[in-house]
Amino acid sequence: MHSHEQMTKTERVMAAVHGDEVDRVPVCFWHHFKPEGSGRLMAEATYNFFDAEFDLDILKIMPDLPYPFPRKSIHHAEDWRLIEPIDAERSRFFNQRVSAIQALRAVVGDETPIIMTVFNPLCEAMNFASDRDAFLNYMEEHPAIIHEALSTIAENLRSHVQQCIDAGADGIFFALQGVTTSYMTREQYREFGRPYDLMVLQGVLDGWLNILHVHGDDNLMFDDALDYPVQVLSWSDRLAGPSLREARAKTSKCLMGGWHEFGPLSNGPVDKIREEAVDALKQTGGRKFILANGCSVPDDTDHAWLTEARKLVEDLEIPAND
Repeated sequence: MHSHEQMTKTERVMAAVHGDEVDRVPVCFWHHFKPEGSGRLMAEATYNFFDAEFDLDILKIMPDLPYPFPRKSIHHAEDWRLIEPIDAERSRFFNQRVSAIQALRAVVGDETPIIMTVFNPLCEAMNFASDRDAFLNYMEEHPAIIHEALSTIAENLRSHVQQCIDAGADGIFFALQGVTTSYMTREQYREFGRPYDLMVLQGVLDGWLNILHVHGDDNLMFDDALDYPVQVLSWSDRLAGPSLREARAKTSKCLMGGWHEFGPLSNGPVDKIREEAVDALKQTGGRKFILANGCSVPDDTDHAWLTEARKLVEDLEIPAND
């Protein structure tokens, strides 16, 4: 692939996922929007940021239209039984998210990948509890009730993500929370996290760009996520580790990261933004790699730094194959 034969964004990201040659490294970064609960506003905010302003290689719809259950609303074990099956076809929340995908697809056609951000069932359940410690107590003292709730959430999300793929999404950005020993033990995650994660992923088997985001600042159970049925792994490589180089030795999946979300990307200076990017290409050889932030940059990040980051990607050299 010669640099003058420019790839479409879909071709570029697909080539990176498969380990084929790219005309330049694919790039993406993100922060949260506040779309006031509407799919149309969500689509507009997504298009304006990812496409119009920064011309990024992936349109990532943020999780700013939340799961339809009140946060911090569970105060007694019995309250978990209020989590019910959702008719995905009739859920306003899920339909707004689907309509955001359809609106974006209508504008960008097939030349740009679109992914929907989805939190894992454990993360949603932790959001519904009054606080994290309370949730961990429920897990210990009322495991059957928690399993039932997680199963219901997972089934709701499974049918929702299937809808997202049917509506034209190329995959999901599946954010795993709780997958760090700072929250819970490996055994607990294997019991209360993993089975429900895998249930949700059943809904996106037709997607070619499913990105697993192993969320956390430290003590990630990174190795436990390596066999999930996804194409891409994302995590805070600069903040939590492992490094891109270490991860490349553990898996043949496409890796996504390289920029510290609270580092130069959100604060400058430009030469440090470039330094991290060049280093990331060195660590990965520039193959099977998408350059991105480890996790959301702060919402108040000065767009000047993001503009510079996007600009410098154009002349980053991919290391020659040894």
